[in-house]
Amino acid sequence: MELDTSIDELCKELKLSIIGEKYHDIASMAAKENWQYTQFLEEVLRVEVDNRLGRSKNMLTKLAGFPVIKTLEQFDYTFSVGVNRKQIEELSSLIFVKKYENIILLGESGVGKTHLAIALALKAVQHRYKVRFTTISELLSNANRAKKEKKYDSFLKSIASPSVLVIDEIGYFNMSKEEANHFFQIISKRYEKSSTIFTSNLVFSKWVQVFAGDKIVTTAILDRVLHHSHIINIQGDSYRLKEKETNRSFTLRNL
Repeated sequence: MELDTSIDELCKELKLSIIGEKYHDIASMAAKENWQYTQFLEEVLRVEVDNRLGRSKNMLTKLAGFPVIKTLEQFDYTFSVGVNRKQIEELSSLIFVKKYENIILLGESGVGKTHLAIALALKAVQHRYKVRFTTISELLSNANRAKKEKKYDSFLKSIASPSVLVIDEIGYFNMSKEEANHFFQIISKRYEKSSTIFTSNLVFSKWVQVFAGDKIVTTAILDRVLHHSHIINIQGDSYRLKEKETNRSFTLRNL
């Protein structure tokens, strides 16, 4: 009993919370299976490391700000046209993060762009990369507010820090000249230093209308976005409309 109390106190002092909870069970298993001392030590350290990694991943997932959690295993490759499973699997290895490459997901609303963006970003979180998810409207709103509050440099620094930044919904509204400049500054800050995943409902030839009709700014943005990039052009019907129609058919059949 006295020995157990001493171990408990030492674990608390060293903040080894899981070892403090689990060492009784592990010690019993070690005695039953006649483990070597090194095997016992390795096991108690492993349960502590696994717990800390789990907590770290949970915190990084929370900080990423995903609107929902989507995984690659949930993605329906049979429904969308233009999504190469092998390419997605290669991207899920996260080599693109290590090489500071971008991913651009193009397609109409509902074809799975945001699903893939979140799923690939979640893979990065699971490998303990810092990730942030934002919509283009939220991103520009934050930029405008930072400019007014004279915190623009801090804003750019914070937006440059994630290893993977997801910018969702480019093309759903046209920007002012100031907002287009904000976007250029953000892209320039991250260029060849980190990876960005973009989703857009517009082909590149129409991006100029998004960036206030400014061809010079649009060219500068596209030059940086496309330089080191993987482009995935998704075609097909909307997942959401498909699900709605499926639910409607089910309801009608059961009336």
